[in-house]
Amino acid sequence: MSLRGKTLFISGASRGIGLAIAVRAAKDGANIAIAAKSDQPNPKLPGTIHTAAEAIEAAGGKALPMQVDIRDENAVAAAVKKTADHFGSVDILVNNASAISLSGTLDTPMKRFDLMFGVNVRGTFVCSQACVPYLKESAKAGRQPHILNLSPPLSMKPRWFGPHVAYTMAKYGMSMCVLGMAEEFRADGIGVNALWPRTVIATAALNVIALADPKKGRKPEIMADAAHVILTRDPRSCTGNFFIDDEVLASAGTKDLDQYAVTPGNQQFQPDFFVD
Repeated sequence: MSLRGKTLFISGASRGIGLAIAVRAAKDGANIAIAAKSDQPNPKLPGTIHTAAEAIEAAGGKALPMQVDIRDENAVAAAVKKTADHFGSVDILVNNASAISLSGTLDTPMKRFDLMFGVNVRGTFVCSQACVPYLKESAKAGRQPHILNLSPPLSMKPRWFGPHVAYTMAKYGMSMCVLGMAEEFRADGIGVNALWPRTVIATAALNVIALADPKKGRKPEIMADAAHVILTRDPRSCTGNFFIDDEVLASAGTKDLDQYAVTPGNQQFQPDFFVD
């Protein structure tokens, strides 16, 4: 199963999990549209759309780096059209970009609230809306289109809301897009799924999470390999799922996950949010 010749539009692909997914697809010979805001280097957050493009091309893929604010529907529409014009199609959308603030109600500035909803919910909806017409064409051409959101399973347990209700609502908004769009576009042959990690993933995002320990986490490559499994499945039968990374890999025959551990041999992983 391969993504060779497929075109992926990935939001927030300049670093972290988004970049890992892009590089894994590039190893197959895929085309990657990098839609992210990071155009210039940031000492606190390494990686730009340009360094991501270099990594993608070094892995064997083709890259189209674009500075895009996914909250801007006109900018997104233009970027998606540019992707289709450049590569000839849009076959896969990965809604990876996300904003986080693990703060309670009284400690969440409205500017931060708006950022989380703007990026997580609005951004996911905007990118999906812009890509769907192209994904429908991909389905007609037999290219097996997918939308994959990096969002958690929908668990209504109060423990996931109490400490950071705004962030939870914003991430669950992405997951509700999966629930709705999987059904809406089922007849069109577009697979819409969510993917979430069992453990914390060692990315720059961990720097803003208090008490998060990267040494007790896994590398972004586990999410990349799990995403690859999902994105090479038949979208007509694989849709509407809330996948967990290790379960996806187990279903594909990968049992030994030590290769993904930040600390090899470690068995005491720090669980991620929203995994019961």
